[in-house]
Amino acid sequence: EAQCQHPLLHCKNENHISASPSAGDQGLFTSLYTSLAQQLPREPMEWRRTYGRAPKMIHLEANFVQFKEELLPKDGNKALLTFPFLHIYWTDCCDTEVYKGTIKEDMLRWQNSLRTHASADWVIIVVESNDTKKKNKTNILPRSSIVDKIRSDFCNKQNDRCVVLSDPLKDSSRSQESWNSLLLKLRTLLLMSFTKNLGRFEDDMRTLREKRTQPGWSFCEYFMVQEELAFVFEMLQQFEDALVQYDELDALFTQYVLNFGAGDTANWLGSFCAPVRSWSGLLLRRPIDMEKRDGIQRGEASLLDLRSYLFSRQCTLLIFLQRPWEVTQRALELLHNCVQELRLLEVSVLEGALDCWVFLSCLEVLHRIEGCCDQAQLAANCSHTVGLWAYATDKLKSLGELCGLVSEKGPMSEDLNRTVDLLAGLGDERPETASSLQSPYKKLKEALSSVEAFERHYLELSHAAMEMYRAIGRLRSARLVGKSLAEFYMRKGDPERAETFLQEALKSYVSEGWNLPVTHTRKQIAECQKLLGRTEDYLQTSALLAGDVNLTTEERKHFCQEILTFAAKSGDQAHKVTLSMGVFAQLTRLQFHPATASVHSGAVLQVELTLRCLMPVSVHIQQVAASIHFDVDHGGTRGRSKAAQRQTIPGTVEFNQVNSSAGPPSSSGAGPPLELDEIHDRSPTDNSLSSTGVVCKNIHLLMRRHDNKSPPDTPNCVSPPAVAMKEGAQMLKVQEVTLEPGNNSIMFTAPSGQPGTYTLRQLCATVGQVQFVLPHIYPSVQYEVYSQEPQLTVEPQPLLAGLPQMVKFTLLTGHYAVKKGDALQLSNTDTMPILPSTGCSAQLVGESVLSIQSSEKVTSISLPATPPYHTLEFHLEVLCIIPSGNDRPPNERLTNGEVRHRPHLIVKFCRVCQQMSIDCPWSIYSTLLALTFYIPFKTKHSLLSAGNRKYIQVCVQNVSDVNFTLAEVKLTEKQHAALELQSLNAKEQQLLCSKHSVFCLWEVRWKEDLPSCLQCVFSANFSLLNQDVSSCKPFHYQFQLERVTTLYSVRADILPPAGEQHCRSGLLCGLEVCITRLTEPAEGETAEESKTDTDGLKTTKLMYEVADSSSNWAVCGKSSGMVSMPVTPDATHKVQIEVMPLFAGHLPFPKIKVLKYLPHTAAVAIQPDPDSCVENDSLSLLDKALDDQADTASIRSRGSVHSVGSGDQQQKGVAMPRLEPFSLGQVFNHSHARQVLVLPSTDDHIMEVNAT
Repeated sequence: EAQCQHPLLHCKNENHISASPSAGDQGLFTSLYTSLAQQLPREPMEWRRTYGRAPKMIHLEANFVQFKEELLPKDGNKALLTFPFLHIYWTDCCDTEVYKGTIKEDMLRWQNSLRTHASADWVIIVVESNDTKKKNKTNILPRSSIVDKIRSDFCNKQNDRCVVLSDPLKDSSRSQESWNSLLLKLRTLLLMSFTKNLGRFEDDMRTLREKRTQPGWSFCEYFMVQEELAFVFEMLQQFEDALVQYDELDALFTQYVLNFGAGDTANWLGSFCAPVRSWSGLLLRRPIDMEKRDGIQRGEASLLDLRSYLFSRQCTLLIFLQRPWEVTQRALELLHNCVQELRLLEVSVLEGALDCWVFLSCLEVLHRIEGCCDQAQLAANCSHTVGLWAYATDKLKSLGELCGLVSEKGPMSEDLNRTVDLLAGLGDERPETASSLQSPYKKLKEALSSVEAFERHYLELSHAAMEMYRAIGRLRSARLVGKSLAEFYMRKGDPERAETFLQEALKSYVSEGWNLPVTHTRKQIAECQKLLGRTEDYLQTSALLAGDVNLTTEERKHFCQEILTFAAKSGDQAHKVTLSMGVFAQLTRLQFHPATASVHSGAVLQVELTLRCLMPVSVHIQQVAASIHFDVDHGGTRGRSKAAQRQTIPGTVEFNQVNSSAGPPSSSGAGPPLELDEIHDRSPTDNSLSSTGVVCKNIHLLMRRHDNKSPPDTPNCVSPPAVAMKEGAQMLKVQEVTLEPGNNSIMFTAPSGQPGTYTLRQLCATVGQVQFVLPHIYPSVQYEVYSQEPQLTVEPQPLLAGLPQMVKFTLLTGHYAVKKGDALQLSNTDTMPILPSTGCSAQLVGESVLSIQSSEKVTSISLPATPPYHTLEFHLEVLCIIPSGNDRPPNERLTNGEVRHRPHLIVKFCRVCQQMSIDCPWSIYSTLLALTFYIPFKTKHSLLSAGNRKYIQVCVQNVSDVNFTLAEVKLTEKQHAALELQSLNAKEQQLLCSKHSVFCLWEVRWKEDLPSCLQCVFSANFSLLNQDVSSCKPFHYQFQLERVTTLYSVRADILPPAGEQHCRSGLLCGLEVCITRLTEPAEGETAEESKTDTDGLKTTKLMYEVADSSSNWAVCGKSSGMVSMPVTPDATHKVQIEVMPLFAGHLPFPKIKVLKYLPHTAAVAIQPDPDSCVENDSLSLLDKALDDQADTASIRSRGSVHSVGSGDQQQKGVAMPRLEPFSLGQVFNHSHARQVLVLPSTDDHIMEVNAT
């Protein structure tokens, strides 16, 4: 065996005897051998293999043997382990005569022998020593001459085959360098020879494998050849390559077995089909099982022997590779495959022998793994070994059942004989395990020796397997082992322990939806419960089995009869057995009649239940009852509408068949639905689609363990809870009902006496001594009983003010019964009188005429007799008086000068809100109803001026959707009788269509002075189109005009340049502005507006501004300034301004503005009333403070009334000069619409024309 560990190097030692007889080469080689054997494997070499396989770094370790010609390989010898890879000839000859006389001839014989056996790998090593030179100084030639002669005689074409080793026994740099050169040469030549011969061996092995289809081919012979290759790889410590060889042999043999099962036989398989005589199990404690290897080599091994030996070698290599957990995985596959292969090959095996072989093999593998791993590693990797524990447990149980060790009576004589035969096939215990107290052999022999020992070993293995399964989270497998343990306890007559394991197994089957295992396990549980005398649990399980469609009809009837037999027993009525309703019947549908599920108190409400009976036969039920939970409705009598007060309750409720109406969705075993989303993988370069897929977004919910969340009260539940029926004051009951298999309809009459919400909580069916209870009805089922206060409402409809309108009143009587003589008292208002109508009626079932009595303040409406919870409708004709617009007292001003605004009846969007107070007979409080009327007209007014003449224009716009006729249009002034308003309207009646307007115009005439303030009233009669004139209704609109007198007139004239008859574009023209005072100062003008100059004449300051917004003119020089105007009639002030026309054509005059300039000593001007409909033009501001003589070259429009100064100074209360605009009509501009002809410039090439 020692020679099989390393490659062989044949060494030819030539001993040269010189003059000194004491010297000899044997001692020299012996001294060199130790150094050579130690230094050769120190440095790694790169091994490059053929067929593109990856290079590897290996250490070469050689075995040196003496050269013998009989050790040279003969023809046909394929052995690699004994093959001499390199032949070495050693010599230390330095004498020429000696070389010629003996050495040369010996080298020739050595070379001829190698050539005869086709060995081309050799090397000649010449050892050089200084001691040899000293002894033979006279006959010594230089060492190089001897080496040259050897090279010329034997190495003509291979000079590297002769190597010189200088002073090998000395410690010098020259000696070390010589040693390194020699070792490198030996490693190179040895690796080259090994690679070459290994490749030749692999080719020969491959050729042999390709001949496997020829007759006479033997798998055992091929096995020995490929295993030798595996030995070589193992010797080189290439364990992975060695394992590949055994895996190939394993796959090849497996394929032949599968082909044999398919009908393709091989002659050499006949030796493996022999009956199995020994089942001693795997042997993994030896590196090589020589006994089984010899049997394979002789062709006498059985299938189990071949598999055992092959796996033992794989196990050894896997442990060398530090992959012990792969050993357990391969072992489990091997054991299962061997059982199948024996069946395929139809090998005769004693019953129970395979169970023994599997049991011993499982324990042998586990002991082998325990020997190379510590306890911490074993505990952390129990997921790899638990399969072997479970398999060993299962096989031990089979052996116990076969040998009669599980039955209550114990083993019989036949069982004992079978046990003896099985133990005989085990043979003697192996020497490797003889000293172990816990060897697999001893365990099996002890377990089969007695019932007690078997039970101890079986329970030990079962509990170990279950604990490991639980530790790694494989609860299903743990419960499967527990189920097997429960069957063991049932055979032993211990149903109490068996039920515990069966219940655990049932949890897994139910949660995962395994229907047939659920049925089978329940039958076992029922058997245990019956033996234990647990009546209630047995009846519950029997009910589950009676409704299980996986059983036959006879079995279902048997379990149903068990329940009915117990129910028919006479006993204490107070102690009834309570079972789950879900195992007896399923609530599938519930329907209310009427379907609204909401009735008033005292009404009739029926509830129809649809029950699906799961029993196989008809069942007579004494009583079906449903408990009701009542909630008092505190908000049902507050007078709100029924729709707003109550939520909509469905009249029909469908129950999910999966959940069986037993609980909320979270308790169902179906799990959440899949939430899928698509994903796309696109290329980052061109954004092209590379791949697409589907991802589950709620995988964390789907993969969650549901073992501890099995749904209660369902037909697939493990042990449904027994919840007793809660008796209450409110219950639905029906007596004497027969349930047929399938759907059944049961009708209840629901209580509806007290207002509130009624919730159905539980359902109970009583069959004699048994009650089937549904503890929770889900989804929640409710119905409502309401008691409503009478409610009086007005249906929203578009109402127009000023015209008689029909208003629909709706009375919901609620719980109140309207008696004959009851009346509604409506408070009358001046703005909305109720008109008498003879056709007013109340609509209930038929029609009955209402009696309406009106007085100055109250309108009484007598109501007909109406029962509770009915609707009474009637109509009244009302008229909303249109308010007269700005009819309000004079403005009250606050201390800061702002106007106090009073609330008006007219609100936004021209609406009028009227409050109606109604006294009802059922309440001591008055009911307020709001009616909204829309004013059909929108009225505006404006003041127009033409010099001193004044005109008032009123615009009436129809904002409604109907057409009207306007008649008798008038405008009057309330304060000044001498004032005459002359109508300029030609028509007495005018058509006012929807969304259109009518304009009316009056000229103001006066005899003396025109008042500064006018209080005007516009009035007209209107009616619907095509209605009689007598049906016209009045319409009034009041408004106030302030500061209507014209104070100043402005005239402007544009003068052409000197020498020109007309203005030309691009040339300066003169703009002459003439401002004239027309009237005396009125009382309304404040003293701050004027002051007295040095001549004693009162003057006022005005601000003028010339601007052209149309960009037709360019103002040159100053465009604004101040003038001091005497406060006397006909006072005139002229201003000259240069302007330049920018275009040719008839251009309008530039715009001229005149403003009041109030000094800083003047009081704050009263702002115009914002309620007035007169629109003022924007005015100009000064950008900086002005004194009495200040002018500005540019004034820009900013707003209406502003101070000349910064905002900070105004906020601090500092008085600043400011500008105030004149009211509309106080300044009349005569040149407002004038135009002037502007000729183009004299440039003949460019002509600009402006057409306006």
